[in-house]
Amino acid sequence: MEIFENGQWLPLVFGLLFAVAILAYTVLDGYDLGVGILMKDAKPDEQNVMIASIGPYWDANETWLVLALGLLLIAFPQANGVVSGALYMPLLLMLVGLIFRGVSFDLRAKAVSKNRPKWNTAFIGGSFLVAITQGYMMGSYVLGFESGWGPLVFCLGTGLAVAAAYTLIGAAWLLMKTDGALRDKAVRWARRAWMGTTAGIVFVFALLPMLNARAAEGLTTFPALLIPSVLAVVALALIVGLGLSLKALAQTPSRRVWVPFALTVGLFKVSVVALAFFFYPYIVPDQLLIVEAASAPESLMIILVGALITLPLLFGYTFYAYKVFHGSARTLSYD
Repeated sequence: MEIFENGQWLPLVFGLLFAVAILAYTVLDGYDLGVGILMKDAKPDEQNVMIASIGPYWDANETWLVLALGLLLIAFPQANGVVSGALYMPLLLMLVGLIFRGVSFDLRAKAVSKNRPKWNTAFIGGSFLVAITQGYMMGSYVLGFESGWGPLVFCLGTGLAVAAAYTLIGAAWLLMKTDGALRDKAVRWARRAWMGTTAGIVFVFALLPMLNARAAEGLTTFPALLIPSVLAVVALALIVGLGLSLKALAQTPSRRVWVPFALTVGLFKVSVVALAFFFYPYIVPDQLLIVEAASAPESLMIILVGALITLPLLFGYTFYAYKVFHGSARTLSYD
């Protein structure tokens, strides 16, 4: 009962809210980043349909990133200082990518036809830059911001792995939102990204224990070993199921086009839970505990009241947007 009397439960609640916001962002904004990357292999008319498939949602999707960063800043100011200082340059590059995406998304609709490919290129480049920098930051974060050639290779590898995962969930999104030749392309894109994502997961979770002693301890200590073992089995089942689902869609069109997206979301969840397991109870791996880095309990209680008001509105708005604009995307016309 002491944990409830002195407010020690509040940092844990905000740590959970932060993890939920990160997961929601990687899934929701992840697919529209993936769609942006995939536009490089699409024809101009297909690019218009791809933009239409994410247009009603992408502002709401990015709200989850704002929420995650806001929670980190307000609820864990010490952690925010450490993270921002260590990741200053990739954070700056990510913001540049987000600006390119936002500007090109709007201006491609207003540009004359001959200039539209340039804005499409800016949107594609911005999407790829955001994906790579987010993956790089994730790799640096889980290693506790260590320096050296080994951590650098790991961070670059996680950047490519996250880009592949976003491409996979973006292709899975297009499977649900498009028809005809573009859907056929989406199947091929998804199968290619599935292989890249699988390789990326193996890369991250094979090298992580070699570069971080705490992660290695989680894989060698019993009974703690049981949790990553179960997560590995679930991840393997999701990967195999996803591969079989994409193979079936490549051979025979099916109404179950939502299955790859659902399995990919499951894979994202397992990956986030696995990383959280390796580093709990740290908010910054090997540096700051969740309880130590949190704001005062009185401040957290006030923030919690605001969060309990904001979160239902955010969930409600997101649900409403997806309900209103469900179904296949239509071809856009600007001329």
